[in-house]
Amino acid sequence: MRALSGGELLAAWDREPGRRLVERTLALLSAACDESADALAGLTIGQRDARLLTLREWAFGPRVSGILACAGCGLRLELTFDLTEVRADASWPAGDAASVARDDYEVEFRLPDSSDLLAAVDESDPGRLRARLLERCVVAARHRGEPVPADRLPPEIVDAVAGGMACADPQADVELAVSCASCGHDQRVVFDIASFFLGEIDTWASRLLREVHTLASAYGWAERDILALSPRRRQGYLDLVNA
Repeated sequence: MRALSGGELLAAWDREPGRRLVERTLALLSAACDESADALAGLTIGQRDARLLTLREWAFGPRVSGILACAGCGLRLELTFDLTEVRADASWPAGDAASVARDDYEVEFRLPDSSDLLAAVDESDPGRLRARLLERCVVAARHRGEPVPADRLPPEIVDAVAGGMACADPQADVELAVSCASCGHDQRVVFDIASFFLGEIDTWASRLLREVHTLASAYGWAERDILALSPRRRQGYLDLVNA
């Protein structure tokens, strides 16, 4: 995998209007990895997200900042952390099976990948989404030795399988512990690098297009020449234009 230049990142953004989050994520990684989106879709979600963390660090640096509302008092909280703080093990081989055993049930499963997310992306109900992913990822299930369909597993066994997936692929399910200094409320917040990074790219691209417009209008330069400037030099010219 390699870092994308500003022009390549902008081109990847420009190709993605209207596409779904999973598709945009795979297309972005494909540009950086020189692998097809179909091949990358077979990575576990944790393996995919580990690559996204690296690509994001190369593009915008290791620090992450965001705003969220306190669930206790509604106060806007600023959240800042380093990407090293959310890195986890993503070494489980894609396609390899794991298993859980509980209450006379034995369930063998594989870890979800992007192709599973794409197959279930139209499910708006969280319960149906979970059931769809379970049906795709359960390799075999037995109760006292007798086969059981995935959709007939009791809730406590489904929870055990979900827990087994989370343990095997912790990079796929990152949560941050947040405490409000005002009211003392503690909450856990899911950090999804895919949606966060793509949102950052959208904001960055909009800002970059405004910068290109300003410099092209002032100096008559072509877009490719403006994009070839380092961010520092580009900002220097913008400061002169706005002086």
